[in-house]
Amino acid sequence: FFELHNAYPNPFNPITRLSYQLHEDAFVKITIFDVKGRTVNNLIANKQLAGFKSVLWNATDNFGQPVSAGVYLYRIEAGNFSQTKKMLLMK
Repeated sequence: FFELHNAYPNPFNPITRLSYQLHEDAFVKITIFDVKGRTVNNLIANKQLAGFKSVLWNATDNFGQPVSAGVYLYRIEAGNFSQTKKMLLMK
């Protein structure tokens, strides 16, 4: 059983926190997408121990470049669990 919490703050500028709960050890991927489904940033891709976790996203892409204002999707994949939520970057 895993949980993905709402981004906070949301809307945000320039940083938001993505929090999640792992009830067992798992390989975790957290990916940011634009509204067209293109990967913007691969925030996390590693094995993690159970517990409450959070990661900051500073509105940059995989190359460290700032992204445009707008709606973004963030998805967690942990074991067989997958969930996607929305967040809004305002500039």
